[in-house]
Amino acid sequence: SSLPALAKLGGGQAQSLFFAGRGRGSFGPSAELVAPMATMGSLRRSVLLLFVLALNGAAAAKVQIEAMKHDIQQITQSNFDGVIGKFRDSAVSSLWFFKEDSKADAAFLDEYNKVATDMKGMAKICAISCTDWPVFCDKQGIKETPAIMMYPTNPMPAFKYEGKLETKAVSAKVARFIPDFATKIDKDNVDAFMTTDPSKPKVLLFSNKKTPPTIWKALSSETVFKRTAKFGFVTEDQKDIVARFKVKSFPTVVMQRGSKAEVRETYKGEMKFTALKDWVNLHSESGMGDKVSSAGGGKEESVEEAKPWLVQEVPELTAKSHNDICFKGEGLCVIYLKDGDLSQQETEMLTGLSKKFTSQLSDRGAKMKWMWMNLAVEAEYKKLFEPAVLPSAVVFNPHKRLRFAKLDHGEDNEVKGDEQGLTNLMDKVLGGDARFKIVPGQKLPSWAARQAGAAGGKKSEL
Repeated sequence: SSLPALAKLGGGQAQSLFFAGRGRGSFGPSAELVAPMATMGSLRRSVLLLFVLALNGAAAAKVQIEAMKHDIQQITQSNFDGVIGKFRDSAVSSLWFFKEDSKADAAFLDEYNKVATDMKGMAKICAISCTDWPVFCDKQGIKETPAIMMYPTNPMPAFKYEGKLETKAVSAKVARFIPDFATKIDKDNVDAFMTTDPSKPKVLLFSNKKTPPTIWKALSSETVFKRTAKFGFVTEDQKDIVARFKVKSFPTVVMQRGSKAEVRETYKGEMKFTALKDWVNLHSESGMGDKVSSAGGGKEESVEEAKPWLVQEVPELTAKSHNDICFKGEGLCVIYLKDGDLSQQETEMLTGLSKKFTSQLSDRGAKMKWMWMNLAVEAEYKKLFEPAVLPSAVVFNPHKRLRFAKLDHGEDNEVKGDEQGLTNLMDKVLGGDARFKIVPGQKLPSWAARQAGAAGGKKSEL
């Protein structure tokens, strides 16, 4: 048994042979090695001990990032710009500087890999060896490892991370700098949001949280999706919008698409970035070329940017919408009259009545178009219709001779402008028993002047 013979053994074999069979409290060599080693000089024993301990220590401290095992992207000095530098306008990155023989770096490897797993696809989680690239590390001002540099999107400068070297802390720091291009949706901007850029699918996250999660921010700022899709964020306190989209639990993701937003789909998969990205990507490939010139040849606008009424379940009758939803085309106009805004409950009632009577009229060639009017704003129409009480309704015939039939509320106004009252009015009109009143002078009253609503909503804060 000579030293060269032992040296041929692997580190693990030599180590187990050296320590095998020790007695309790014994720190000496095994019984198997006592006789051979007794013939060795003190120098040979010292060399062997150092050899075994060196093998053991080197294996424990080595930092090895393996592509099949880790989600960390290891980079070099030469590809830093290609991985991180040239994506500073669109991607957030972090870079761990490590030394391959550092125990502290070896201990941090698993923690940092969890960051890479958490942020997979949402941010670039990278690492570089200062053992292999000491000049690069020196230029970055790295004096000791582990150290992390953060690279937010431009114009924010890169900076050295000073927090705890733990998964939760590092992940939170990276997530903080992911841009948020989701629109905070409320009752004032929901229609405009859903109808601008009609070729782009609208993807809504309904949440019981106050701010968008990291996944949603990352999806909204993804390089391709910034051009081809629009992301909205709806909190559970937006009761009317939650009811309108028939959301029953949180979180729920709903996509609405089509030239008139006629297709609605609820996401059924895992609430994970890659799965959501793949789902949105199926429908986001036609996000270009959605601008057209306005009729007067002036500025470009989206096809439905100024016409949210084309996609609303029950549109409001106004100066801008009246031709599209009532006065042009076939059919009679069923106008629900309100002293204020339409509620979600009323929208659902009118939608239900519309479907009911559309089905009944399908064989008769008759057509009824359903809408509502705010008489608190349209004062001249309140004078024309003279409703006994509100809410009320009229059926308006916009063809040839302008005329309308009113909902009869009874002598004591006991008939309400509810589902039953509207059903009675429709039955009279369809049965030929309704009395139509001619519009004086065959001229429509003047419409109220309204300020144009904002086309979109405020961007939610990071």
